[in-house]
Amino acid sequence: MRILVAVLALFLTAAAGPQQPATVRVRLVTSAGNIVLALDARRAPKTVANFMAYVDDGRLDGTQFYRSARRKGNPGQGFVQGGIGTDARRMLPSPPLESTLQTGIRHLDATISMAHGPNPDGANCNFSIMVGPNPGLDAKPGYRGFAAFGKVVTGMDVVKRMLAMPTGGGRDAMKGQMILKPVQILRAERLDGVARPTGYVKPWLIGAPR
Repeated sequence: MRILVAVLALFLTAAAGPQQPATVRVRLVTSAGNIVLALDARRAPKTVANFMAYVDDGRLDGTQFYRSARRKGNPGQGFVQGGIGTDARRMLPSPPLESTLQTGIRHLDATISMAHGPNPDGANCNFSIMVGPNPGLDAKPGYRGFAAFGKVVTGMDVVKRMLAMPTGGGRDAMKGQMILKPVQILRAERLDGVARPTGYVKPWLIGAPR
């Protein structure tokens, strides 16, 4: 594990270097329509490098938007969440959390943010897109929050449709929030810069039909 973390650290350092565009755009082609993201590689370089590793490896292709968290009393706001879910075959070593106190990127409307579990430094590639502001996800003294790292530039109509989809199931913080018919992420396409695949094995493709 230490070797994997060291390798990822070297990869993230290289990916966040001078050749990385200050803004990297990604198109998410989904079964509900396209979403274009503009990722802030200048202020959140490690988080963007991690996300782009998944994009460049094709690790987001064939995944889902699976969660709609609507705000109580204002169901038109909240966030949707998607990514690799619990598919360990697609996971890369986790980057350190770049908190909003470090980056200055707040959880405003259309912001994209990296999800994590109990360990703030344990993110992989599950991410959330805000509909309306969600300041409760920003860092504050004694709370590290989540890593916001860019925004949606086109396709918020698609995000809002997902937020309104019927939900149920789930447990704990996700209780009642699982989209009953998840939206498929058909592929994630880099629109800026040069692809930098990790070269790691892709076990989820073993035995997959061609």
